[in-house]
Amino acid sequence: MMCKLAAVGCTLSLLMDCAQAGKGPGTYTMMVVADATRGTKSPVDVGPAGSSQGDLFVFDQPLVDQKGMDIGTNSGFCVSTKPGEYSECQWTLKLGDGTITVAGREAEKGTSRVSVIGGTGAYAGVRGELATTSNGNGTFTQVLTLNR
Repeated sequence: MMCKLAAVGCTLSLLMDCAQAGKGPGTYTMMVVADATRGTKSPVDVGPAGSSQGDLFVFDQPLVDQKGMDIGTNSGFCVSTKPGEYSECQWTLKLGDGTITVAGREAEKGTSRVSVIGGTGAYAGVRGELATTSNGNGTFTQVLTLNR
């Protein structure tokens, strides 16, 4: 089961500056790079042998910036709902100043859009969307559009 999992990067400082400065409501964009080549990840085969509905993928992986520097962690799970096509996923991006939790349907191919369902610390009260696209090398470019 391929799961595209979050990571954070380049324009993160823009969001953090706005959040830390207490600059009221607005829409902020943050680009992230998820490094699914490192950390721990465990497929859990719960149905018939091989890929089947209900199989799980559980992970705890680093988040990196565009230069490959670790900036946080990415922990969550995906449940296969239509093997080979999509899974239902939830994960939390842990950054130095808070967390962002996302959930939704993630496709095996192409760009997936999942909901930002909340956050803590500097990200308390955020909502929005995370768009994730495979880079073909075990990493995923993800763009978060966050609303306060």
